[in-house]
Amino acid sequence: MNNKALYNIACGLFVLTSADGSKQNGCIINTVMQVTSTPVKISITVNKDNFTADMILKSGRFNVSCIDESAKFDLFERFGFASGRDTDKFSGFAGYKTAPNGINYVTEGTNAFFSAKVVDTVDVGTHYVFIAEVEDAEVLSDNPSATYSYYHKNIKPKPEVKKSEKTRWVCKICGYVYEGDELPEDFVCPLCKHPASDFEKV
Repeated sequence: MNNKALYNIACGLFVLTSADGSKQNGCIINTVMQVTSTPVKISITVNKDNFTADMILKSGRFNVSCIDESAKFDLFERFGFASGRDTDKFSGFAGYKTAPNGINYVTEGTNAFFSAKVVDTVDVGTHYVFIAEVEDAEVLSDNPSATYSYYHKNIKPKPEVKKSEKTRWVCKICGYVYEGDELPEDFVCPLCKHPASDFEKV
């Protein structure tokens, strides 16, 4: 199977946030979908390894901030390349506000946000699918939404090309470069935690 076919599925990019008491956290996801219009319900899909998934399981609430084409790579580094278990992702970051549900949402590089309450959870193996009723929503800008394809072409830095005697493998998600003749099958990107299947030989 050619997993590259998955990159042709049109999808957006979002900062998913949740809270547990005073602890606020967030991660990058690319799976948000409207499920119904009356009442308004959305579904999100989150990797079980993400601390944000644990927080949603506990609190039953989350916010989704829709990333737009003005977003900088810094936003993806902050919310996508570190774990909230040992990092305060909002520390030193001014581009957010707190919604009435007490959860932060991102205002920098985003064009809308939703606040939602979980009504159903589906375990799909490596991920949870949360189906939630939208409690609040606002438009933040008229910038076009950033697609996954736009991110790869315009936001994610291109890997630095330099001469090396070793074979180089580049993470298609974050651009991390692994050097070695062979990429181990069980290799996990130290930055974005994606598996070896998301690396390509340079």
